[in-house]
Amino acid sequence: MRAWRPVLAALALSVALAGCGSEDSPADATEASGPWSFTDGSGEVVKADKTPTRIIAHSGEAAALMSFGIKPVGIFADESVKTDPNLKNLDLTGIEILGEEWGKIDVEKAAALRPDLIVGDWWPVEKAHSGLEEGVDEKSKKLAELAPVVGATQGKSIVQLAEGYEDLAESLGAKVDDPQIAANKKRFEEAVARFKEATAAKPGLTVGAMSPSDDKVYFANPVYAPELLDLQSFGLKVINPASPDPSFPYWENLSWENADKYQPDLILWDGRSFTATANADWGKKQPTWFKIKAAKAGAVVAWPAFWLHTYGDFATELDKLTEAVKAADPNIGD
Repeated sequence: MRAWRPVLAALALSVALAGCGSEDSPADATEASGPWSFTDGSGEVVKADKTPTRIIAHSGEAAALMSFGIKPVGIFADESVKTDPNLKNLDLTGIEILGEEWGKIDVEKAAALRPDLIVGDWWPVEKAHSGLEEGVDEKSKKLAELAPVVGATQGKSIVQLAEGYEDLAESLGAKVDDPQIAANKKRFEEAVARFKEATAAKPGLTVGAMSPSDDKVYFANPVYAPELLDLQSFGLKVINPASPDPSFPYWENLSWENADKYQPDLILWDGRSFTATANADWGKKQPTWFKIKAAKAGAVVAWPAFWLHTYGDFATELDKLTEAVKAADPNIGD
């Protein structure tokens, strides 16, 4: 299962997703010859006689590679490529779309592309790569039979994840010293500095990352959300829930009767289900939502949950969160 799957399943995959587009990418990377090797997020060293050039990638991972000039021949996504926050502003001309729903990949179409590498994040909890986790269609898992599978680890930091794909791109022949890449890194570093300044100005501000569904409120566990761990490292007090689900510790599952178990000053709302009216809509459907003081006060901002892969996207999202922190009242949850 992916970290988001319980939430989207509960919402019947009908939510409107929000996010920003990926940054501009440098010119296409030059091809390399080989031999080639890369240490996968699982720790396995994957080797080939020649450097892979025909790559199929999961959406976020494709965006990361494209930011370094590596263009895949095929992409599989968990939703429409028109709404996927990683892809919706990228030029996908000439790229075969192999799936636009979690767990469903057209392996026959993928085989026709003659891939020599599959790229997907390594998820330590599931011990599987994106698209190959428990719960996906069995026939979709046959994707792994077409070529070696590699990816960076969804672990402790989006920064580390981005660095992992920079390493992969470099191994595939990308010019990682491209000026556009340096510009995106610089923009990210400047965004981090602004975010740290904003959080330092409000040392008492607490936030909770949440995702509601028809029957539950999911309260995110930062231990398994690298972007939340980064926000904590930048000085934001993101609440760690007391009782994560033992079988799927990405979340603590709260009944609507207990929606107010935690009282943050600011709610980070799962950006994959965030709309401008979502806070009020949930209050109408589930009145106990407004027992959370921050929800009642409208202190809600989209959280880029489990999709960030690039410095540029992280910079854009950080700037949005910085403005929310500046506007937040650190006494709401008292």
